Amino acid sequence: MPDDEILAAITELEAEEHRLERSAGGAALTDAERARLNELNVRLDQCWDLLRQRRARRHAGLDPSEAEVRDPSVVEGYRQ
Repeated sequence: MPDDEILAAITELEAEEHRLERSAGGAALTDAERARLNELNVRLDQCWDLLRQRRARRHAGLDPSEAEVRDPSVVEGYRQ
């Protein structure tokens, strides 16, 4: 997936995340909404990780297309 497609996916995921948060209108999210928000956050982490991998590979003179989406257990284990 090219960088511009990854960035587009990030934009879409962030937009959905914001819509979900706004739709609650200050009220607590339902269990389903919290689960979806968690899914969105994991997917966002995967997209950002993939983009960073691609940029690092490109910077190192390697083929960025060989970067792969990592398992949620990997990307969720990173320290910020």
